[in-house]
Amino acid sequence: MLYKHLKFNDLGDERGKLVVIEGNIDIPFTIQRAFYIYGSDAEVIRGKHANINSEFVLVNVAGSSKVMVTDGKEKEVIELSQPMEALYLPKMVWKEMYDFSKDSVLLVLASTHYDSQEYLRNYDQYCMLMKFFEEKKDD
Repeated sequence: MLYKHLKFNDLGDERGKLVVIEGNIDIPFTIQRAFYIYGSDAEVIRGKHANINSEFVLVNVAGSSKVMVTDGKEKEVIELSQPMEALYLPKMVWKEMYDFSKDSVLLVLASTHYDSQEYLRNYDQYCMLMKFFEEKKDD
């Protein structure tokens, strides 16, 4: 699975909108880390890595952005533009976030604390590793 679309309930009323995201209920993991990307523009590319141990949920809480995901074979581009819709990314998915609108705020929820050692930042090496895992699985 490259990714999964998630949809959260809008619990707002006449006072305004309200979206709740709970770990292990609305998303498939306990939230260990949250961060957000803002102040980027249409020319910036963020991410450009895969993670060995971390799962992620990406939500554009304001504005819009695009996310390219790949496993080295399949490649898809998903646009995030609704604060009640999200993208779940399992471990070992290469991700690149780009085409940020001026008002974009991309919230990222992660299943692990930050560990620089679990990042795969070289795309060619990532593809070789994924091919190796695929061959091992076929054995």
